[in-house]
Amino acid sequence: MPLRWRIAALVAAAICSVAAAVGVLVHHASRDRELTQARDAARTTLDRAAVTYARTGTVEGTGAVLDAPGLPAGLRGIADRGHQGTEFSTRPTGPAMWAARPAGEQVLSVRIDMTTTLRDISALDTTIAWAGALTTAAVLPLGVIIAGGMSRRLRSAAGTARRIAAGDLDARIEAPPRPRDEIAEISAAVDTMAAALQQRLRSEQRFTADVAHELRTPLMGLVTAAELLPEGEAASFVRDRVRVLAALVEDLLEISRLDAGAEEADLSPCRLSCLVEDITTLHGLPTEPVELVVEDGAPTAEVWTDPRRLERILTNLIVNGHRHGRRPVTVTVAADGRTVTVRDRGRGYPDTLLDDGPQRFRTGARERGTGHGLGLTIAIGQAHVIGAELAFANAADGGAVATLHLPPKGPIHG
Repeated sequence: MPLRWRIAALVAAAICSVAAAVGVLVHHASRDRELTQARDAARTTLDRAAVTYARTGTVEGTGAVLDAPGLPAGLRGIADRGHQGTEFSTRPTGPAMWAARPAGEQVLSVRIDMTTTLRDISALDTTIAWAGALTTAAVLPLGVIIAGGMSRRLRSAAGTARRIAAGDLDARIEAPPRPRDEIAEISAAVDTMAAALQQRLRSEQRFTADVAHELRTPLMGLVTAAELLPEGEAASFVRDRVRVLAALVEDLLEISRLDAGAEEADLSPCRLSCLVEDITTLHGLPTEPVELVVEDGAPTAEVWTDPRRLERILTNLIVNGHRHGRRPVTVTVAADGRTVTVRDRGRGYPDTLLDDGPQRFRTGARERGTGHGLGLTIAIGQAHVIGAELAFANAADGGAVATLHLPPKGPIHG
């Protein structure tokens, strides 16, 4: 149940509870007061009648009756034992307050009718019930409005927190400060947390970019020096390690540009099937070939994309499949002409990657081999630049599956 309706239900329950409690208290207080007054009046009338009966031997005009036929049995028993008493009874002649005392061999009694009094108390109960209902009807909409405002503010805070969690570190709630307002305090705390997180992340990104830039110049010198080494096993090993280091630095620089938002796509209309075929032919790693599957309908479809960035994405996915999976690596262009799937036959992506996405410098599992974990991170970043969606999953019969959805483009004329 939404918060606004919970608060509204709580307000309604509180009002009804207060109205019921007040009604019960007023009912009992009024009834007890009326019964007390009736009992006192009955005793007074009975005492006067007893004096008159003792002096004149008659009770005419006193309001009392000798051996009244409707006298409650319990009260008659009290009088028979020589005592005086009172009793409220509703039978057999309706609600009334009785008072009785012995008068020789007879019982002298007084009856005060309370029908009207109890009817008035019942009317008072009805009035209290209506007052509670009207109060609920008047206050409940106000409670719904107030609760709705609170609910909207909380939903706005929750939505902003989700945007921050999704990577939009510029998102802010920007709630106006309100003294002694817990929701405003939560909103301010979320904004402060987002600002601190953004500042820390930017510091880390600047550090990565600075390190990569600083390494680039001495690395170029190292590459040149390695090429000048005399041929031999040691020289080949040094050149290989230098190439790996140079590739790592270039990846770091690319990630730094993606983080800074400095990358812009050069979009153009392309036939995806032809573009993917060229990419797999040029970057299919001749020693580890790639299977290309083009479904019916795909050759005629067009997409709006940046061929150079698409090449970068698919190359990283294919290399990742060869490095961490098993042959064959299959690239499939779907019939819709804008979906490309890269699949290997290995153990699939680790659960951490499926849950949290690719992480820098983390390959996810030992059995997936070595690597610095930047390839899939770069693929995600480049997909974002060209407006595509890149999703990772594991096939039911084994193997990692990366699916790239590209934005469509209308037909080209001419």
